[in-house]
Amino acid sequence: MKVDLDWVGVLRHGQSTGNVAREEAEAAEADVIDIAERDADVPLTDLGREQASAAGKFFAHRPPDLVVTSTYRRAWDTARLAAPGGVPIVPDERLRDRELGVLDLLTSHGVRERWPDELRRKRRLGKFYYRPPGGESWADVVLRLRSLLAELSAEHAGKRVLLAAHEMTVFALRYLLEGLPEPDLLRAADATEVPNGSVTAWERDRDGGFTMVLAQEVGHLHATDTPPTADDDAAQQLS
Repeated sequence: MKVDLDWVGVLRHGQSTGNVAREEAEAAEADVIDIAERDADVPLTDLGREQASAAGKFFAHRPPDLVVTSTYRRAWDTARLAAPGGVPIVPDERLRDRELGVLDLLTSHGVRERWPDELRRKRRLGKFYYRPPGGESWADVVLRLRSLLAELSAEHAGKRVLLAAHEMTVFALRYLLEGLPEPDLLRAADATEVPNGSVTAWERDRDGGFTMVLAQEVGHLHATDTPPTADDDAAQQLS
């Protein structure tokens, strides 16, 4: 697709209490992840706030013209801590995390135990097009991000835009900006870790295409002695 932005970046939110709860549940081979809040309200941990602040030091030297954030609390709070002073922050629900429907709050073990038919359906359809009941496929996320990029291009042509969002956003943008076909995208996703607080970015080429110039960058975390953390933001994706 044609995108009239000079630079597009994704800042993955800092570590959240949901990331920690998911890791603990997966390690214990529990069926259910113990998270009291709805997904939209899950907050950052103290470490997550440190990661977001470290990203702020990174962007102080490379300020975007605009920050657009997922409306989920963990991304909103990350955006507030990372955005340089004077840079506008705009929420947009199209940047929310992928919705998992009936698989929400289930570990990979829980999905196998409770929804074996969904595992079989996912294997038949493939990860990109598989949509859990009541949830979204990868293609659904791509569609809403395609709409957002078109709007940003029309209203902020030639600008540098940072998206404060989720792991899935990185993969959807590789599909949209780099034009990766489905098989290549899925292979890249399987081989890619997107740490909390990391920055991934693309610059526009002379021919109007985009090249990735930052690949899950965490140098700003190491520079501030802030431990990076990595957790699949949608472990229930039945990978």
